[in-house]
Amino acid sequence: MLPASFLQMIVLCARVLLAGQASSYSEGGRRATSEASHRPSPDPELVHTLRRTLLGRFGLSRLPRPSSAATVPQYMRDLYHFHTGAFDNIQDPSFTFLERHVRDANTVRSFHHLEYLQDVPHSEGGNFHQIAFNLSNIPDHEQVTSAELRLFRGADGATRLGTELVAIYELLGPLDGGRRGRRLLDRRLLPTNRTKWESFNVGLAVADSRRGRQGLVTFLIEARRAEPQAGPPRVGRSLRGKEEERGGRPGQWPFLVTYGQDGSGRALGARSKRHGGRKRSRGRNRCRRQPLYVDFERVGWTEWIIAPRGYNAFYCQGECRFPLADHMNSSSHAIVQTLVNSVNVNIPRACCVPTELSPVAMLYLDDDERVVLKNYQEMAVEGCGCR
Repeated sequence: MLPASFLQMIVLCARVLLAGQASSYSEGGRRATSEASHRPSPDPELVHTLRRTLLGRFGLSRLPRPSSAATVPQYMRDLYHFHTGAFDNIQDPSFTFLERHVRDANTVRSFHHLEYLQDVPHSEGGNFHQIAFNLSNIPDHEQVTSAELRLFRGADGATRLGTELVAIYELLGPLDGGRRGRRLLDRRLLPTNRTKWESFNVGLAVADSRRGRQGLVTFLIEARRAEPQAGPPRVGRSLRGKEEERGGRPGQWPFLVTYGQDGSGRALGARSKRHGGRKRSRGRNRCRRQPLYVDFERVGWTEWIIAPRGYNAFYCQGECRFPLADHMNSSSHAIVQTLVNSVNVNIPRACCVPTELSPVAMLYLDDDERVVLKNYQEMAVEGCGCR
């Protein structure tokens, strides 16, 4: 898990990067005061250091500058909305939550295929569609727990129901008559009158590619009608050569999704508890949670952060003076220290610090314009106490 100091750095970043603007918000996210507008401009070197440190925590080597043509798969947006509980924002009516993929993963990455594709003939008739992905930007310390190849299939409009056999192979070497040099990964018989995204399990190929540190994985997609007289297969429609020949809209291009765990904390499959109202101390200056809204738009990061646009980080502030109330979640040591302070001012009081932190999911474009959904631990304060 990320250390609690990461949250303190977030708070410091928010205060420094937003200096000269209002940075204090109510818990609902509305601006509460504009006192910061009179603060002097922050030191440019400090801003640069804070940004670099924060990006490093996000696993980025530089500030992403995605082009206007960068494509974000709807599946990644819907997965983010599902994880954050915003079910009404899910756009794809056929979206399904595959728990087997995300139950152990805290990072989801999507990859568009390389610029070109090839049709590879084989002896049984028809073609394989060859498609390759570059996975070299997955960090070495991230363990890929599963992977899926997602293909968009359009209904053929036929009056009678037909079926299509779709098989996914890994390309292992030169093909000989369409059989040698390939390994079957997944195969399903699908109806031809259904328009939706289909998912195929390719985790074995991705895992082997990672172990070999090749960085490149190549698949062969085979689509054949169960009834030869029924017409051409539908899967290959959006699998074309160069970018302008791919066919279909960019949102229908095939893509690869990897699910991984980097050991930094809670998986996406285990959504965090969000607590409602908190008990507050009667004294105004007592230790308690204070509002702090981190607005990514104000620091110019919404070019690469897709969601959220900002979040309530909160921070802890206030006095820890004797007697300490039960709701302050005080440690035994803090109680003793506060008691001693009441009779000996040379002993400092206990400190008001976060005692409970929650993760925040972020959907963003990385340095190479690949979409990443990651659960970042200890990003928001849920409770404060004296320690």
